[in-house]
Amino acid sequence: MSIEDNKKIVAKFFEDLSSGNGAGVLGALAESATWWVAGSFPLSGTKTKAQFAELIGSLGNNIDGGLRVSPTGVTAEGDRVAVEAESYAKMKNGKTYQNKYHFLLVIRDGKIQQVKEYLDTMHANDVLCS
Repeated sequence: MSIEDNKKIVAKFFEDLSSGNGAGVLGALAESATWWVAGSFPLSGTKTKAQFAELIGSLGNNIDGGLRVSPTGVTAEGDRVAVEAESYAKMKNGKTYQNKYHFLLVIRDGKIQQVKEYLDTMHANDVLCS
């Protein structure tokens, strides 16, 4: 796969995530994919694909209308794609979730193999875990 192919896979992944296309999101991940979240709050740590699916399902139940994650910058080299992004969601608890991220994704064989997610963990904990 070329760097441009990898960037297209990642762009489609974030489009699917923002449009609520769970099948597209999970379909982009390899069966052995892992998703790591920075910090030491309830969402932190390494998740398998199945655990990630469960996590986004439970978070989705608390969001009023969906979560939008908008890439603001993309850099790629080899099998790695780095994405700066911003999110927005209205929560059913009345709070607004707006975060800034850095994602590092590893792509092999046309699938996302690994994701590392860096974000404002205090804000995520306050809004998503309360």
